[in-house]
Amino acid sequence: MSQRIKQLTFLFFMVLGLFSSAVSAEGIKIKSFELERVDNDWLLNATFQIELSPGLEDAVQKGVVLYFQTEFDLTRSRWYWFDEKLAVVQRQTRLSYQPLTQQYRIASEGFTFSAKSMSEALQAVGSIGGWRVIDGAQLDSNKSYIASMRMSLDLNKLPKPFQVNALNNRDWSVSSDWYRFPFSSNGPNLIKR
Repeated sequence: MSQRIKQLTFLFFMVLGLFSSAVSAEGIKIKSFELERVDNDWLLNATFQIELSPGLEDAVQKGVVLYFQTEFDLTRSRWYWFDEKLAVVQRQTRLSYQPLTQQYRIASEGFTFSAKSMSEALQAVGSIGGWRVIDGAQLDSNKSYIASMRMSLDLNKLPKPFQVNALNNRDWSVSSDWYRFPFSSNGPNLIKR
């Protein structure tokens, strides 16, 4: 009898492990980023890994346009008041499916790209290159800052019926965690993680 209980317990934990790995696979994760000084400005190059739930992939296939928002903040903490926000920039990337050509279309700030598969399209959505996020004239070289970035699915841009569905279904809440790191303007010209 005890051997049977051990087998059932082992099977239970295996199924639980498979289920939790499948759940954690969906979402957005930061794979890499670079913050590089060019002239007096700082440019961001980043790569996000995006995995959508089957429901979201199906919605895109049926014509729902998804908007991904990338946010970057630069703050300086102050002991006497709220933190000072020196830079708050956002970037929208649009993902849609064209049934006539059977291609995915990605558009962001004048850049357009077509992809043949969902994985290729999500890779393009998650790639950011040469995005100007900090004006060097705003920085004080004697002070230290905290830089933060994340990417998320912008639920406010969905059609109204899907916004209601997104409130009730956590599969539609796709977002990376905020990634925070110390930043100093007199540090190296390339910050890489």
